[in-house]
Amino acid sequence: MNLPPDIYPELLAKAKELGVNPQDIEESFVAGGGKGGQKINKTASCVLLRYAPKGIIIRCQKHREQSKNRLSAFKLLLSKVEEQVKGRQSEKAKKIFKLRKQKQKRSKRAKEKMLEGKSRHGEIKQARKPVQIKF
Repeated sequence: MNLPPDIYPELLAKAKELGVNPQDIEESFVAGGGKGGQKINKTASCVLLRYAPKGIIIRCQKHREQSKNRLSAFKLLLSKVEEQVKGRQSEKAKKIFKLRKQKQKRSKRAKEKMLEGKSRHGEIKQARKPVQIKF
C-alpha cells in the first residue's frame, strides 16, 4: 500500500514508532452503505484496510471523499495498533483513565455538597422547635 499523500508527519512518526510497515497494509475501496441514498451505495468511497500482522480490519466511511476516508482509516488503524502494542500506556487508555478519575472527584464533591445541604436543613428544623415560655 502506498501511504496517503496528504498524511501528517506526526502520523508517519507514530507508524515508525509502532513498527507499522506500509507493505503489510492491504487497502481496498468498496461501496458504502447506510444513510445517504443512491450516491453512497454507488460510489466506492468507503476504505477498507487490513493489517495482517495484528489481524486488524478497519472500515471507514465517515466522509464523502475517498481521500479523507483514507486518511481517517489510517489514523484509526494506528490507534488500534497502539492499543494492542502499548496496552495501558496508549493514548486512548490514558484518556479513559483520566475521565474515570475526574468522575470520581465529581462524585466526592457531590457527596460533600449533599451532606452540607442536609446539615443546613437540620439547623433550620432545630430553629423551628417551639419555644417554652415560663410564667
